[in-house]
Amino acid sequence: MKVTYTRKGDYLLPDLYLEKDADYGRIGRYGMLRLHFIVQNKQALYEILLMTNKLTHHLLLVSRTCENYYKELMENYIENDERLSEKSKELNPLEWTKLMNNYKNTAEEIVLNEYVFI
Repeated sequence: MKVTYTRKGDYLLPDLYLEKDADYGRIGRYGMLRLHFIVQNKQALYEILLMTNKLTHHLLLVSRTCENYYKELMENYIENDERLSEKSKELNPLEWTKLMNNYKNTAEEIVLNEYVFI
């Protein structure tokens, strides 16, 4: 892809644009966290993605992947731990909530470390 520039005074600015026909969808929480991370810590990657018009696609991909992985982890935790059954929820709701929050925090940390903050 060839980048074109427009002269503004003494400066050449790249002509950056979004494709008009593309349906981008929704950049979720993980996509926004990834954007913040690459802006702060990986400036070269951010500029390359921005100038090649791939930043939105990258953020959508990260967002979808993280959300799917989080759901998969939570389903596995619920499926494999008998203490998270509906019967257990009725008998001891405080313990069930504690376990569920623990699994949510664990899944969140795994997703962030494997996909967002790399």
